[in-house]
Amino acid sequence: MLLAIPVTAAAAGALLVALALVLANDRLPPLDAMIDYRPRIPLRVYTADGQLIGEFGEERRTFVRIEDVPPVVRHAVLAAEDARFFDHMGIDPIGIVRAAVVNFVAGGTEQGASTITMQLAREFFLSPERTYTRKIIEILLALRIEDTLSKEQIFELYLNQIYLGKRAYGFAAASQTYFGKPLSRLTAAEAAVLAGLPKAPSRFNPMVNPKRAVERQRYILHRMHDAGFLSDAGMDAALRQQLVFMPARADYPVHAPYVAELARQLAFDLFREEIYSAGLKIYTTILPADQQAANVALEQGVLDYDRRHGFRGPERMIDLPADAAAAEDAIDAAIGDGDDIGRFLAAVVLEADPKRVVVSRGRDSPIEITGDGLKFVASALGERAPAARRLRRGALVRIVRTPKGDYEIGQLPEVQAALVAVNTHDGAVRALVGGFDFERNKFNRVTQAWRQPGSSFKPFIYSAALEKGFMTSTVVNDAPVLIDPARTGGQVWDPKNYDGKFEGPMRLRTALAKSKNMVSIRLLDAIGPQYAQDYVSRFGFDPARNPAFLTMALGAGSVTPWQMASAITVFANGGYRLEPYIISRITDSSGRLLASAHPGEAGDESLRAIDARNAFLMDSMLHDVVRMGTATRAKSLKRQDLAGKTGTTNDSMDAWFAGYQPQVAAVAWVGFDQPRKLGDRETGGGLALPIWINYMATALRGIPEQAQNPPPGIVQLDGEYYYGETRPGQGIASLGVAEEGVASGSNADLIRDQVF
Repeated sequence: MLLAIPVTAAAAGALLVALALVLANDRLPPLDAMIDYRPRIPLRVYTADGQLIGEFGEERRTFVRIEDVPPVVRHAVLAAEDARFFDHMGIDPIGIVRAAVVNFVAGGTEQGASTITMQLAREFFLSPERTYTRKIIEILLALRIEDTLSKEQIFELYLNQIYLGKRAYGFAAASQTYFGKPLSRLTAAEAAVLAGLPKAPSRFNPMVNPKRAVERQRYILHRMHDAGFLSDAGMDAALRQQLVFMPARADYPVHAPYVAELARQLAFDLFREEIYSAGLKIYTTILPADQQAANVALEQGVLDYDRRHGFRGPERMIDLPADAAAAEDAIDAAIGDGDDIGRFLAAVVLEADPKRVVVSRGRDSPIEITGDGLKFVASALGERAPAARRLRRGALVRIVRTPKGDYEIGQLPEVQAALVAVNTHDGAVRALVGGFDFERNKFNRVTQAWRQPGSSFKPFIYSAALEKGFMTSTVVNDAPVLIDPARTGGQVWDPKNYDGKFEGPMRLRTALAKSKNMVSIRLLDAIGPQYAQDYVSRFGFDPARNPAFLTMALGAGSVTPWQMASAITVFANGGYRLEPYIISRITDSSGRLLASAHPGEAGDESLRAIDARNAFLMDSMLHDVVRMGTATRAKSLKRQDLAGKTGTTNDSMDAWFAGYQPQVAAVAWVGFDQPRKLGDRETGGGLALPIWINYMATALRGIPEQAQNPPPGIVQLDGEYYYGETRPGQGIASLGVAEEGVASGSNADLIRDQVF
């Protein structure tokens, strides 16, 4: 009788467990998410040749087929998580017993009892709560999964779905995140590191907790050896391998963050929120070599300007305690990884005198900077330096590693710049840099900055004048003028040439090369501001942003570098207006084409903006800007096929160069985001042109020189080109010049004030 009681109780308990399992089984979620697996794959942006430049999405994931996962990765995962995976039915009683014994001996939780299938069930369907009910459902789901999917399918899902830290889901993404390489190139030592992450991604993150990560790695390597996955020699080699991880702020192979963000915005307009999880791929028109050249050219141009204008002083001051340990804590609290901007690392001064500065980054040993490393800040090291600029203990500064491997003290530039380059025949963007540093300021100055173009706008006024009977040989008086307020949209205007000099009568060709303001004003007055406003819209400029006043002659309206690149291309390609484009195609994750660009091409008469003869004459004059005018620096490229126009606005607030070779057009701009003077001696030829030159030195490599041939309807007389119907005796001979003055060649008596 007494024996019957526990037997009855056991039977009742078994019935209750069975009933619970039946009830739980009825409440199990369907396996549709697994059977029709659609992983959340981020949007990825590539260069024209397929190099990654950006990705957008909450989850970093690269789907990989099981047959493409190398054996070393599969073996590492099995050894770490479920060595009997291919032998059990979803739950592993032997594994549970073994894990219990190992954990008891180790005094911790060195091994888990969850199989890969159970982990997958938890990853797809369950919350992280630890309850018996959840564990029962997890077991039931594992059994159902094993009954529905093959072992290879389950393992493939696991390898792609499991979270491995740093927004990386799946082992392919983790391989790139932690080691910067594909799965196929992982060693056993590296595979073991990744295999250790599923248990606790944060705890075993090798970048955050390297000691724990290595301990976990070594345990897994021994497990691989015990399971027969690694030979004795293989394990020894893996244990000895020095691990090299990706830097915390590692960049993409090609640095083009402004391009990636612009591509993301354009794709979002088409596909909305789907872009962040559907695995879309955007292939841009960007050429890696051009983009790299643009990055280097813009950075060098900005840094050269910044150095010319000197050290501004510490970014801020930090109160440092006298105690060394407390001081390091204060530095740690004041700066972090997020304070580093590219190569410009945040550091705090510990000691400073004219010959030696010691700085700390908080985490490492103090850094001593001497000699050339102090040149830029020498004026801030003496006792007589102004308090706001003086370097002393507690000053937060920027240090930059030099090519020799030591450090120098620099500063983050305040000035900004932009560069965009396009193919002149179809408008494909070859390179784009929207500012000095994307992480500090994501504002894209190529597409979003509306700035005064200054003298870089003059070619479009000259082009309009050619359609009104003016010739490249027309003589116009470079003499002072006084403009009535009604003609300017403001107050009385007394414009000057940039150099303050007036040279009297000169040909249009010479006036454009020398960028003479008085000539441009007289020209615009002659053709009419309203006509010019309408005419420049042919180049893509917004008439509303370029009011029909005489100030338009000096580029007082507003344009973007993107617009300017499109406009200057018209002169390079024979008169066709092409809209720049940066996306060539968009595909889904399997490569199926979703959208593609259909750019117009030079030669399509429906895209003609100006007469081919006009484009040819303007091209010849813009060549003279390089040959003998304000852009002679470009002659350093030792080519005869370069043309363009410098631009400097009133008070030197914007500096431009818009130029081209027959196949490549590029525009460079320099200025402050909040407009202010760049400096009394700063010009487009001194600021923007060097950036353009340094970019073109790479972009034109391998491109042969190319001469522009005169189109039909152009005649040549005495070495000058003309429209057939607008030649000397038919076109406008002079403007603002007494005919006898022209004949005598006397300038002095012709320079007089005129009121328009």
